[in-house]
Amino acid sequence: MQRLLAIAWLTWKAAFRFRLFLVLAALLLASVVALPLLIKDDGTARGFAQIFLTYTLSVITALLGLSTLWLACGTLARDIEECQMQVVATKPVARWQVWLGKWLGIMSLNAALLALSGACVCGLLQWRAAKLPDAEQKILREQILVARGSAKPATDPAAIEAETEKILQDRLKNNAVDKADVPQLRKQIRELIKADLQLVPPGYSRSWQIDLGLAKNFLHGRPLQLRVKFNAAQKSPSGTFVAFWQVGVPEKTQLWRSEAMSLAPDTFHEFQIPPDLYDREGMLTVMFVNLNSTSLLFPLDDGVEVLYPQSGFTLNFVRGLGIIFCWLALLATIGLAAASFLTFPVAAFFSLAVVVMMLSSGTLAEAVEAGTVVGGNGETGVMGHSPLDVVLVPMFKGFLVVIQLVQNFSPVDALSTGRSIPWTELGRAFGQIVLLLGGVIGLTGILLFNRRELATAQGSQ
Repeated sequence: MQRLLAIAWLTWKAAFRFRLFLVLAALLLASVVALPLLIKDDGTARGFAQIFLTYTLSVITALLGLSTLWLACGTLARDIEECQMQVVATKPVARWQVWLGKWLGIMSLNAALLALSGACVCGLLQWRAAKLPDAEQKILREQILVARGSAKPATDPAAIEAETEKILQDRLKNNAVDKADVPQLRKQIRELIKADLQLVPPGYSRSWQIDLGLAKNFLHGRPLQLRVKFNAAQKSPSGTFVAFWQVGVPEKTQLWRSEAMSLAPDTFHEFQIPPDLYDREGMLTVMFVNLNSTSLLFPLDDGVEVLYPQSGFTLNFVRGLGIIFCWLALLATIGLAAASFLTFPVAAFFSLAVVVMMLSSGTLAEAVEAGTVVGGNGETGVMGHSPLDVVLVPMFKGFLVVIQLVQNFSPVDALSTGRSIPWTELGRAFGQIVLLLGGVIGLTGILLFNRRELATAQGSQ
């Protein structure tokens, strides 16, 4: 451990020698403190919090992420290229200790900078929130600067896939379909089945059963928020649609009916519902009545959701920073692994390419869903195909599995909307991002570094 800490301290000294720590601290303070003062919000608690938290946390993640990659690539690759590593290698320090020591040094730098910028965000948020009107401050305290748990209607993806496959096989028996077009046909059938589960035709109603689970035990007497989003088949002259809501079951629970609401499509709406509308088992029944002249579609993923208070904001904010810290740990691992066998410029380029690929998961998912990387013909709508699909589509599937280990967590979105980040989610983030994915990449980097011939780097100077 003493050797690891010694290498970590040398990494700190290098960061100060190159003014990296001071420059990053100045940039973070300028981005988190100075620039948000110039941002104008719409004067509402929700608009203020979403703009402020989304902006500041995104800037913190971007700045620390890029600096982590740069430092991770440079601290190892430059030590090898400048023949400093050859001197360290002659000492009784194993190469894996050098590698892990540099990782610890980078992550301790990140921890200090993340704590500094996080404290500034928290303090500035409270200071600016005090300038909002009293009514908006109440909304901020009750709906934004809290940690709210969520519950959604249960969905059965396996049943949807089974029904999709059944209909697909029936069509293939009765109609000749080119093998290359089967993935697109499967996608169309799946969307039709999902649409039937999401659609509310004019003059009809739809009910959702939402299980609050164990949360029902501490929600007695506490109001909840209903968060809804829908899409419209046609536009309305006013741009909004009339919505009537009913929560509860007659003769089983209290019953609440809303007044006529004017809601816009393609956006989230939150409104408060009275407490104790769920039954003894914790089941909350929500009904929507469509009195419009067009069908409305509530997405399965985020069409209807119930939010309930769970804990305070400060601890939730710390857990959100913890997930960002896990992301930074992965970036440090990628940078060090690349520098273990590449020169500094190539390692930096390779690391950035990996990050860009992670950010392009939507494009990769579309290619996998379509079964081709060529895309469709815009005029005919017919999907194109290439011999490369045999190699690239399975490769993209593998990339997506790895990328989803990282992208399943969204602390910025959760904090800006007052969502709870449970300890279990932070634990999963640490397990998936740091231990599993980072562990595999780190072990690979250590093995490559152990096998690297340092004399070759010395001879090329």
